[in-house]
Amino acid sequence: MNDAMKDRAPAFLRNVLEGVRRLAPYEPGMPIEELQRRLGVAEAVKLASNENPLGISPKVRAALERASAGPLERYPDGSGFRLKRKLAELHRIEPERITLGNGSNDILEFVARVFLGPGRAALFSRHAFAVYPIATQAQGADAVVVPALPATSAQPYGHDLDGFAAALRPDVSVIFIANPNNPTGTWLQPGALERFLADVPAHVIVVLDEAYWHYQDPATRPDARAWLERFPNLVVARTFSKVHGLAALRVGYALSHAGVADLMNRVRQPFNNNGLALLAAEVALEDEAFVQRSVALNTAQRERLEREFKALGLIVLPSQANFLAVGFGRDAAPVHQGLLERGVIVRPMKSYGLPQFLRVTVGLDAENTRLLAALKEVLGT
Repeated sequence: MNDAMKDRAPAFLRNVLEGVRRLAPYEPGMPIEELQRRLGVAEAVKLASNENPLGISPKVRAALERASAGPLERYPDGSGFRLKRKLAELHRIEPERITLGNGSNDILEFVARVFLGPGRAALFSRHAFAVYPIATQAQGADAVVVPALPATSAQPYGHDLDGFAAALRPDVSVIFIANPNNPTGTWLQPGALERFLADVPAHVIVVLDEAYWHYQDPATRPDARAWLERFPNLVVARTFSKVHGLAALRVGYALSHAGVADLMNRVRQPFNNNGLALLAAEVALEDEAFVQRSVALNTAQRERLEREFKALGLIVLPSQANFLAVGFGRDAAPVHQGLLERGVIVRPMKSYGLPQFLRVTVGLDAENTRLLAALKEVLGT
């Protein structure tokens, strides 16, 4: 904003941080209710936000029903003691090395607030999670955006770790890495990722965003928990929003060095996890059978969708998440609109720099069948 514009602007805008002023807000997936309001479409199928189509564990649902009948006028445990104790047992780590977030998105914000600011920079890949540039810019830091791997790569549009290393500047204080990556679904080989971490300067925080870790083939999943002992600058972020199905309750967490956790907890808002969310996460950790069922469903249906999309002549990026990035070789906006008109909500990827692609969450068998039928109508096949 130039001086003349500032003079004409309302007074309350004059002291807005420049990074915030230039921010474009995050665009979530369209809710089913919005489609009904906008187009009058009833009984829509939402495959846009990478949610678990099985919902939540029956054990979690029963626990929430019991708890909702109890007193809700008390503040929750601000330390999340019980959940942190369960996570500590699961990951064999000290509770003081765990930070709880209102979703793993909160963890990204904590890192940015602690380690970024004017004169510093964050490094991340092109076509990566939209919150990385938002959190960076909001703190007045610079963004170093690394070009993604080419479309001909084995991991098309995925993270280029060699490019990360080449782009590393003295002012970079945070590196964001999504594995698997949203919105492409691509992933990094553990050996390559470990070698990269070994070469990162010790003062640079590396956030390994593992929101989709459970959906990944165990043969290609890194043991990031073990790396924490060698790399004290590593922060591993996880969420309960995906495989555990708790997206509405917003619970995430980070594993890190105790010193890093202490700093993040200093900027963490009081009671950032409500009592029902904490309870749901605690119970979710006890229902491994539900997690396994969710992963098995996702694997089978993801493979089915990939086959069907390719049979239609579409581009399908390799994915080890609970979604597929589907390319049409042309602007995907008309396809997106056609699906909306038929009651199927998917996610356009124009805001991620991939306007020819749509991101499709893997749903239940019936939901995927409806998606495929609608897509064939839109494509005229």
